[in-house]
Amino acid sequence: MTLASKITLVRVFLAPVFFAIYIIPRNCFVWSVVHPAWGVAFLWLIFIVSEITDWLDGMVARKFNQTSDFGKLFDPFADTLVQVAFFLCFVIDGILPAALFFVVIYREFGILFVRNLMLKKGIAMGARIGGKIKTVVYITTCATALAYSSLIRLDVLAFLHPFFRVASIVVFAVSVALSVVSFLDYISVYRRAGKVEPTSKPD
Repeated sequence: MTLASKITLVRVFLAPVFFAIYIIPRNCFVWSVVHPAWGVAFLWLIFIVSEITDWLDGMVARKFNQTSDFGKLFDPFADTLVQVAFFLCFVIDGILPAALFFVVIYREFGILFVRNLMLKKGIAMGARIGGKIKTVVYITTCATALAYSSLIRLDVLAFLHPFFRVASIVVFAVSVALSVVSFLDYISVYRRAGKVEPTSKPD
């Protein structure tokens, strides 16, 4: 496993840690001895580190010429795992709509399936511009939803709660729409398999 893939592996471990910390009930004895601010801080730390490693693994792979078919599949797998874990937490918490989350699940696993089909043709499918834009909006959705959740957990700035709640849903809806468009783009790439040169950093 290359250094780039080891950096990617960090996200695989961080996803369940974020989920575990997030779903601890707010009336649990844990929060009676640990100030909620620590839980919020840990959630933000995991979120930030996850996004940094997503950028860092690609940079390392390009700089040290560590791009590989394994990395092109492992990186989107880690991305999907992290994004699904984040979104699932927010759906459970009632921040994001479950119906839109279902579309995300359908899209992400559909893309993984298409990538496997491409691999059978000898092509490790790289990033598409639509996928990159979708990822940026996914990150924005998570940041907005986590900000709303943080305000609730800390019980502060109540007048901002409605704004962040609505913003989270709106940005999530936009990200889902972009994910569908991106999925259709990947399907078109599969149909033209062999004519599209794969890029070095997958979505």
